[in-house]
Amino acid sequence: MNARTETAPALAQTAFELELARAIAEVTNLELPPERIDPAAALFGDQGLGLDSIDLLELALVISQRYGFSLRSDDPDNRRIFASLRNLAAHIAQHRGK
Repeated sequence: MNARTETAPALAQTAFELELARAIAEVTNLELPPERIDPAAALFGDQGLGLDSIDLLELALVISQRYGFSLRSDDPDNRRIFASLRNLAAHIAQHRGK
């Protein structure tokens, strides 16, 4: 069973993580309510939300539009950045508005 069908996050989300979880759910048409996304769970692959490369592209576009900076496909830190909702939220918080 992956996070698309789980019922409760293991860790509580911050307000910004919830905002970002709502964007992820909207963009990827997740069946899982945003407030149920575990901020430490993997975003991609069978062990996490199960997002794929198309979801990544759509998510990167939304991040660019909403938070004013672009995620680069050639960034060597992408695995770390997109490892979890918590990592992605921290990266956005660090770089938005620059």
